[in-house]
Amino acid sequence: MSARRAVHHPLFARVYSRLVVPSIVRMGGEDLRRRLLVGLHGTVVEVGPGDGANFPHYPDEVRRIVAVEPEPYLREKAASHGDERVEVRDDLASELPVDDGEADAVVFSLVLCSVDQPSALAEARRVLHQGGQLRFLEHVQAHEPGAARRWQRALDLAGRPRLSGGCHLARDTVGAIEDAGFEITELERFRFPEHARGLSSYVVLGRARRG
Repeated sequence: MSARRAVHHPLFARVYSRLVVPSIVRMGGEDLRRRLLVGLHGTVVEVGPGDGANFPHYPDEVRRIVAVEPEPYLREKAASHGDERVEVRDDLASELPVDDGEADAVVFSLVLCSVDQPSALAEARRVLHQGGQLRFLEHVQAHEPGAARRWQRALDLAGRPRLSGGCHLARDTVGAIEDAGFEITELERFRFPEHARGLSSYVVLGRARRG
């Protein structure tokens, strides 16, 4: 096992919880969260739940939610939700505290932009049983090649991730999921909010299956 590396983004964590999450709600994000989680059951691992904004939307059929959040401020906020099914853990996306094949689903929600994708997705595959589901809601590189992608790459290279909790704009997250050995079964590509022009407005919502 690799050495434990602390994750501490105090300013970004507070901005995210106090400003970004409420903004997502105002723009209609709660519907996206419900669509992300609908139909789940059994044991679910949520990687990087932030302040726990997804927790109220988990179906009753989910018995256990292992929520892995290494950022202290966000972890404390997540633990305050009071859902008895939720276990908030101080662990990393690359070292999930779940046995091989134990999970029915793994959820990534606005987190694959900031973690090491190959190791996080490999861990997700490890903890899922055969046929288990990967659910994802992520902002990604622009859906088509062009100026937007070039600007996204330029900002990532210029150091934007260091100022935004590790968040990258130019990641091909769908490609990374496929490269990790998952079969994508549902995929939507859209702008959020609708008609937005920002470089972080390119979003994917989907499901994949562990083969």
